[in-house]
Amino acid sequence: MRRRLDVIDQALFQRIAVARRPFGAGSRVGPWLRGLSRAADHGVLWFGAAAVLGTVGGRAGRRAALRGVGSLALASSAANIAAKQLTRRPRPRLDPVPAARRLLRQPITTSFPSGHSASAAAFATAVAIESPAAAAVVAPVALAVGFSRVYTGAHYPGDVLAGFALGSALATLTLRWWPRSSDVPPPAAPPRRPAPALPEGAGLSVVVNSGSGSGAPAADGPEDTAAALRELLPRADVRICGPGDDLPALLTEAADRAAAAGGALGVCGGDGSVNLAAGLAVERGLPLAVFPGGTLNHFAMDLGIDGIEATAAAVTAGRACGVDLGLAADDIERRYFLNTFSLGVYPELVRVREEYEARLGKWPALAVATARVLATAEPVTVRAGGRDRQLWLLFAGNGAYDPPGFAPTHRTGLADGLLDVRVVDGGQPFARTRLAAAFLSGTLANSRVYHAARIRALDLEALGDADRIAVDGESVPATGALRLAKSRRALTVYRPGTD
Repeated sequence: MRRRLDVIDQALFQRIAVARRPFGAGSRVGPWLRGLSRAADHGVLWFGAAAVLGTVGGRAGRRAALRGVGSLALASSAANIAAKQLTRRPRPRLDPVPAARRLLRQPITTSFPSGHSASAAAFATAVAIESPAAAAVVAPVALAVGFSRVYTGAHYPGDVLAGFALGSALATLTLRWWPRSSDVPPPAAPPRRPAPALPEGAGLSVVVNSGSGSGAPAADGPEDTAAALRELLPRADVRICGPGDDLPALLTEAADRAAAAGGALGVCGGDGSVNLAAGLAVERGLPLAVFPGGTLNHFAMDLGIDGIEATAAAVTAGRACGVDLGLAADDIERRYFLNTFSLGVYPELVRVREEYEARLGKWPALAVATARVLATAEPVTVRAGGRDRQLWLLFAGNGAYDPPGFAPTHRTGLADGLLDVRVVDGGQPFARTRLAAAFLSGTLANSRVYHAARIRALDLEALGDADRIAVDGESVPATGALRLAKSRRALTVYRPGTD
């Protein structure tokens, strides 16, 4: 059976190689296909597509870009590292392929399956999971990339079909640990908290961070966002933090104005901006108004805030709730976190991403940083429970996160008093390989390198060589002992739909 399929595969390759229409002399299709095949080398085409989706596609586009890049990484690794080594099928003979079609640099790896096709299918399938409209544009390009590999003589048709199947399967597999946004249940409603109703935003002082991502759905930039806020809340004090401005200083001034007016502090930005504002609000006893304006807006989404209009309505009506605030206190500083804390690989990933972000943009920079850090990372040594422990990663969520495993995406509650702690043990033999295998196979909960618990506090007696931590996605230095806990004072946040 296998030999018969091989004969059919070679016959199809031969027919495509000698076909003159529509690929003959003077055709525009042929050069385009060869250029497309080159553009897909090393995933460059798909990283570019992810950057476009992340920039102009709204929240669905950003989720599609992130899932697409992750799925591409899985598919490329599975095809080029694992499957090719197992099959070792020789590349097609180029004799029947016209010289004008051939690639300038011929591939030197084995042929089955096609890594280009696996990456293309993985990216397209991932985009379709999050944004069918975007997939209508991406899918034909992915099909064309696959065909271009046969057209240029790089692969047999069977290689391409196997790559498509592998890539689509792995992208679909991501749903095991990252459900699509429409499948995520809303978190349990936090307890209601009193907050002043501010008609037309009277007493509200808002800072719009121009350095955040384009998360505000009704705006094209910080000026448009500020104009939209002034239209919704004409009596609010709305100011823009420009590229050369000091965001913490502007937020502090806004908090002081809000306290003097007996009003509330507002912030429009991503999770890092909201984190700064939350600390100021809780220390001054102010309610916080969160206007989503970042890249992913995890905290706003967990609150059920899907746009600036929803927050404006809650501010006007005085609808608010109380949420927990995580606390990471070392020998020098107390830092709050609304979403997550981590040490190990992730803070280094954030630091490297920030190095490339100004030149490449956020999404390409994230892809480059992920590849660089995972290739060179080593576990960090911390002291806990009286002994040294090697950790690849320690994650602590402000509240219980789902799904189980090491890719939490959403919270089931915002005021449960618990830290969701997950650890990857770096002291086990082949910890990185075992973690990847358990992650892909869906058996992470049973892996000896992974541990999870929901607790009220965690003490690390020494951070050892873990000199950086990440709070709400921002990498910051840390030193000495560290205590993770919940702040004794809850944060009051305006929230739509709170009765």
